[in-house]
Amino acid sequence: MGNEALSAERSARSDIDYRAVQQSPEFQKLRRTHRSFVFPVLGVCLLWYVAYVLLAGYAHDFMSTPVFGSVNVGILLGLAQVVTTFAVTTWYVHFANKRLDPLSADLRDELETTELEATGAASVAEVNR
Repeated sequence: MGNEALSAERSARSDIDYRAVQQSPEFQKLRRTHRSFVFPVLGVCLLWYVAYVLLAGYAHDFMSTPVFGSVNVGILLGLAQVVTTFAVTTWYVHFANKRLDPLSADLRDELETTELEATGAASVAEVNR
């Protein structure tokens, strides 16, 4: 029962040439914008994580240096890892809302308009038969 609607939706969308969309300048710009943010941030975050792991594994004296009370450098750097995760997530959401969403909305609108025109033409052809 629910699969019939899904099948109808999929068959209606089969008119889209996804390879052409993927090669379009609009999609390339979206992908380039996404990658220009994600890859550098990913690289920095991975370096920060590997540095933390290496420090924890090999710099025991440094990581056990007391900061205040029973809190040491290792605990602070571990908490900084968590804070970094939330900060990068917040930064990405802001970036996506501001830069990626408008580009993807334009691309989606263009595809849906093209799809509606193709579906409308097919409907007119069926009515004329």
